[in-house]
Amino acid sequence: MSKQSNDFNNRRQFLKKSLTAAAGLSFLRLEVKAQALAASPPPEDEPNTHNMMIVGSKTAYLSHLPMFEGLNPDDKTEFASPHRRQVILEATFMQGSKDLTPIYLADRSSHPDVRMYTLRPSEFILGRLDPKGMAVKKFEGDAVFRGHLERPPRRRIIGAQGPFEVNVKNVIHFHKFNPQGAKPARLEYLLFGKGPELFLAHFITLPNDFDQIVSVKVPGHGLTDAQLAQGLHVIVPSRDNDPLKRLRERDKAPGEFQLPSGTPKTLPIEVVREFYFEESELDNNGTMGSTKEETDSGFPSQPFVERP
Repeated sequence: MSKQSNDFNNRRQFLKKSLTAAAGLSFLRLEVKAQALAASPPPEDEPNTHNMMIVGSKTAYLSHLPMFEGLNPDDKTEFASPHRRQVILEATFMQGSKDLTPIYLADRSSHPDVRMYTLRPSEFILGRLDPKGMAVKKFEGDAVFRGHLERPPRRRIIGAQGPFEVNVKNVIHFHKFNPQGAKPARLEYLLFGKGPELFLAHFITLPNDFDQIVSVKVPGHGLTDAQLAQGLHVIVPSRDNDPLKRLRERDKAPGEFQLPSGTPKTLPIEVVREFYFEESELDNNGTMGSTKEETDSGFPSQPFVERP
């Protein structure tokens, strides 16, 4: 073989090796960049006021009032609303060393006709409550109201002496709404509570959904407080996932309780009282008006009126 031929083959081998090395380096750079992007947490929402419903006569349970407002304009992979999460907490209210929670519990006990109590927190980042993320254990509260804080009549029962701490005792349920998710075909709830005080909160997924909290009896359930603290999913197989088919006061229906063991358990559900129902804020645009069903059920949306 001539020297010219050897030189050609050597150059060809050098070029091949160089290209392979360059490709390897490019791949490595892309891989490092991808790992860096994967390691970077998604950007947080700005702090916002995340109003919450309060239920419970023995323990204070908070349920964030969610809202849909279309998709983000960039890649449309997220809902735009900062309120795009369903969050249920067990909490206490503290001002320094003073526990203010008994004020709420006593007020609810002395006003059994009032269905709604609400919390107005100071601005904070709701996503930080995620137990799989930062899992913050407290945030600042501005006021607790007897009634809906945005609808008359209402009365401030905690907060007149200044802000207080909302201490998160347990995150019962936390999930962010996914535009690519699926809405359950059957009525689905989250069960929580302690001892005989049990509640169902409707499991929210996609726009044109509804929020609802009812107190219930579940005879012979045999569930521990530790199990209830996880927010068990309950499917009502006999009913479509529709606000007109929701569980109402004095309704009785069998429910499939999704236990951590993976084996569903069918138990009877008896609805005692409906504490909250909302659907207008859970359509695609977070409409602030009232629907006929809200009005008929005694939960009409009304213009905000400032009260003490």
